[in-house]
Amino acid sequence: MGGISIRVRGQVQGVGFRPFIWQLAQEMGLRGRVLNDPEGVLIEVAGARTEAFVAAISARAPKLARVDAVEVSPFSGALPDGFEIAPSRGRGAETRVTPDAATCPDCAAEIRQPGRRHAYPFTNCTQCGPRFSILHALPYDRAQTTMAPFLMCPDCRAEYDTPADRRFHAQPIACPACGPRLWYEAAGQAQPGDPIALAASCLRAGGTLAVKGLGGFHLACDASNPAALALLRARKRRPAKPFALMAREGDLPALALLTEADLALLRDPAAPVVLVPSRGALPEAVAPGMSSLGVMLPYTPLHHLLLDAIAGPLVMTSGNLSGEPQVIGNAEARAKLATFADGFVMHDRDIARRLDDSVERASPPMVLRRARGRVPGTLPLPPGFADAPQVLALGGQMKGAICLLKPGQALLGHHLGDLGDALCADEFTRAIADYTALFDHRPALVAVDAHPGYRATQAGHAMGLPVTEVWHHHAHLAACLAENGWPLKGGRVAGILLDGSGLGPDGTLWGGELLLGDYHGFDRRGGLTPAPLPGGDRAAREPWRNALMRLDQAGHADWADDLFPEAPRDVLRQAAARGINAPLSSSAGRLFDAVAAVLGICPTAQSHEGEAAMRLEALAGLSPNSGALGFAQTGPQIDPAPMWAEMRRQMSQGDPAAQIAWQFHAGLAAAFAGQARALVESGEAKAVVLSGGCFQNALLLGLTLRALQGVTVLIHRTTPANDGGLALGQAVIAAARHIAHAERD
Repeated sequence: MGGISIRVRGQVQGVGFRPFIWQLAQEMGLRGRVLNDPEGVLIEVAGARTEAFVAAISARAPKLARVDAVEVSPFSGALPDGFEIAPSRGRGAETRVTPDAATCPDCAAEIRQPGRRHAYPFTNCTQCGPRFSILHALPYDRAQTTMAPFLMCPDCRAEYDTPADRRFHAQPIACPACGPRLWYEAAGQAQPGDPIALAASCLRAGGTLAVKGLGGFHLACDASNPAALALLRARKRRPAKPFALMAREGDLPALALLTEADLALLRDPAAPVVLVPSRGALPEAVAPGMSSLGVMLPYTPLHHLLLDAIAGPLVMTSGNLSGEPQVIGNAEARAKLATFADGFVMHDRDIARRLDDSVERASPPMVLRRARGRVPGTLPLPPGFADAPQVLALGGQMKGAICLLKPGQALLGHHLGDLGDALCADEFTRAIADYTALFDHRPALVAVDAHPGYRATQAGHAMGLPVTEVWHHHAHLAACLAENGWPLKGGRVAGILLDGSGLGPDGTLWGGELLLGDYHGFDRRGGLTPAPLPGGDRAAREPWRNALMRLDQAGHADWADDLFPEAPRDVLRQAAARGINAPLSSSAGRLFDAVAAVLGICPTAQSHEGEAAMRLEALAGLSPNSGALGFAQTGPQIDPAPMWAEMRRQMSQGDPAAQIAWQFHAGLAAAFAGQARALVESGEAKAVVLSGGCFQNALLLGLTLRALQGVTVLIHRTTPANDGGLALGQAVIAAARHIAHAERD
């Protein structure tokens, strides 16, 4: 029987794929070879069971692998008598890079058993451990990672060279004899003794610990200790933003109400922070005003050892100064975190790039922050984009992230923070250079937001490449289309786009929109009645400002006077009347703030972005599910004015605030769903898209889906609905314009 050549594309390097193929060939009595090359994995094989062999490649692939395609063609060249793992061929970056992966069960057991890796905090194998966070360049070999300085000892080398070993070609392979080392610092000095035991003592004493993880430093404290929580909040000047938690799986049922979907996501190799309903067992200071907790399982051996020593949950929040990127270097940590931390858990393996923890929900699947464990995963481009050029898209101002289009795939980068911060802007610049070099990307054009004041937009125009400007909410719509594989010629959809704000073509700030569109363009078919944003950006930080404008607009100025007697109402009213620093906006996010302020939720100021809306959602979750506040439809506009009269009536008669909060969510969902359904039923739209940061509100998303039953609805599942997904939408819109232009020519 003649031989065959098998091309396997996808996430197939650095995941134990070649030893898997070697073992499969041994099992089926085949001869040939397997090797890595720039396109993925290449197999040249002959024997009686090649058909079964091909079928098993996808069906039995390693856990970390993502097989996009298995392509078979005849092969007539010479093959060895047995089956071998051959040296890599070529250079380049057409294949995918594996994200960092949580400690696998085998390695987690190994560090707890006698042996040479007992209690070793850098234990890993081909099924787990650092990948993207240590990678300098492709191909993914040890010499191209931050493990290069650590020369393998004979025992590790033997494992690395043995195809049947689970550490065959595990690039970060290490043991205490040859790998990175851990130590504990306090008062600027390394301390003698077991670093894990010293760290645990610090935590048990109520101290704050700086811990070097995979993508950067965390600040940790005992999550059950109110004094420790208060100390960390005071030191970090973070009065209310929820803290992420890390806990052993066995400790979680006492803290949160977990579904099987929650557990499956927690156990995923990406090990994200997962939002789950709280049991209220921990102090309020963990997540003030919230009904949910953000929890993750230990995802490195160091975390496992630390959690075992503490035997309880830990706060594990980003180690950074407020608004700045996460700290990754030892010297940087000493300089910036010394005022926060009583002790440091340090190691000498460098971190190649900053990666925050990903944040997700399990049901419905939802990515709130795409970062460690999820990047640099790629998405297949939808049908019709085969001729797309290489595009670099730069995203927006908040929740910065870039996107690269390469043949057949889109690579949405990791969360970079608010580009209004100078250090985050520096990270953004580094990320562009990093990704384009690492993935051998040569963009033909750059896609940016149409807002001229965004740093990302300015950076794009300075690159010297053709620039495609994309309207903010069109990018949201296209991002959701692309994630869902909507074909380039799939027809127009009704997009419900609800977020904070983005510049619209009419020069106002949009944020509560109904668009009819596709990748090529859009028409605005409806949206919230605009209201002034007095003070501009201050309106996003001080909810009472939005409430004042909305109440005045609805004829309830006297009620606003009663609700906010100490606020400078007259000054704001005069400024709004004169149009001084009071741009018009249809923002749904600011409407959430206004409702929250009227209900007494942080009316004066938000201590972190989205606090008022998050607390409003949590409050609504306490209510029986009944009724909806009314919105009026005046032509294409959805006017919230009628709901204020109903809110005023309910509050005057003492109805629960939770009930009103729930009814606001239901009313907003019903108003937009009704308009979108009409576009589908008229035949103008083929489906409905839900995008924008407001749809990370699980209650609003669920109510909108319920109101759209019977209609095809596309939502975000693997990319953020917020501005973290904008770059994907910009990239496919730019590609669509390029393809359309080429077809016209």
